[in-house]
Amino acid sequence: MLTHEQETLINATAPVVAEHLDAITQHFYPLMFARYPEVKPLFNEAHQQSGGQPRALASAVLAYVKLRSNPAQARATLAVVVSKHVSLGILPEQYPIVGECLLAAIGDVLGDAVTPQIADAWEALYNELAALLIDLEDKRYREFEQRPGGWRGTRRFKIANTQQESVLIRSFILEPEDGGAVADHEPGQYIGVRLTINGEPLYRHYSLSDIPNGRSYRISIKREAEGQASRYFHDVLQPGDSIELLPPAGDLTLVEGDEPLLLASGGVGQTPLLPIAQHALSLGRQVVYLHAALDADHHAFNNEVETLKAVYPTRFHAVSIHEQGNHADHIGRIDRSLVADYLPSPVARCYFVGPQGFMTAMNDALAELGVTADRRHFEHFGPSRPLNTI
Repeated sequence: MLTHEQETLINATAPVVAEHLDAITQHFYPLMFARYPEVKPLFNEAHQQSGGQPRALASAVLAYVKLRSNPAQARATLAVVVSKHVSLGILPEQYPIVGECLLAAIGDVLGDAVTPQIADAWEALYNELAALLIDLEDKRYREFEQRPGGWRGTRRFKIANTQQESVLIRSFILEPEDGGAVADHEPGQYIGVRLTINGEPLYRHYSLSDIPNGRSYRISIKREAEGQASRYFHDVLQPGDSIELLPPAGDLTLVEGDEPLLLASGGVGQTPLLPIAQHALSLGRQVVYLHAALDADHHAFNNEVETLKAVYPTRFHAVSIHEQGNHADHIGRIDRSLVADYLPSPVARCYFVGPQGFMTAMNDALAELGVTADRRHFEHFGPSRPLNTI
């Protein structure tokens, strides 16, 4: 627990640290990778180069400084961090590595302004945050391990089958090598994947694109031209090959209630929303399902959407939007006018996933149409970042 003097120092120096936090986190990662190269595989190199990962760390630290006086709100705010850590299998012994390097980065960037007393205060703050995250993550690990078909750490799964969903998206059906049961997940969650490529470990997260069935998981992956993991899945892995999975995680799940839903996706953003739609329909809810793609060749999961339309003709309304071609309900992009046409109600629960620009446009349109922030739900496939809400 921080002393009163440390609390005072944190409050006094937080604005300075916040002002330089981008520089601190940009310095932190190279420093940590140089000192502890064994942790580098846990971080997506593309997100490092784009600056997304450092900004996500900066946001988490700042959020905790602001919210630590409200433990319940702090825990809720850190849920995204906890989910990502669970799907990576982060362990308590890795937290001192981050703490050591983060504090060293603060000292290197701020120089003599960081007195021994200030350094001690920020170390105490980090240790408090680390203890909270370790506790929250352990609870998640234990809860999943105790489910029928659950596990802790990694578990080997084989690729039982694959299916091409569009020119760029392929689904992989994964069954456990041990032949045991597979624990249920919440529709909308993602799962951690540990690959070994050229002898080196590589970690990624992929949405679980089907509802739970107790036997297998399905992930559906877009082949990215520069994506090391996605190219490995598409170009190398075959049915019969094995990969390691970590526990499912993620908080983009269906909120209980009976209000209608608007689900809007761009590109591979369908992967978490399709199982949410299936789950919601099974519970008797109304679903409007908007999907935007480049053209018909890039539009995935057509057969599954058509099946849902046939099974739930009065409660499922699917709308396709293509940027080009003539095989869609609308040609162009999703904009405020189109959202207004299909929004079932201002009190609808609205979920949207896709590229950053798509999600920003959706968020702004829904805000203008009177959908409150607590009814707008979204998730980034990479590090979380602001949507520049109006």
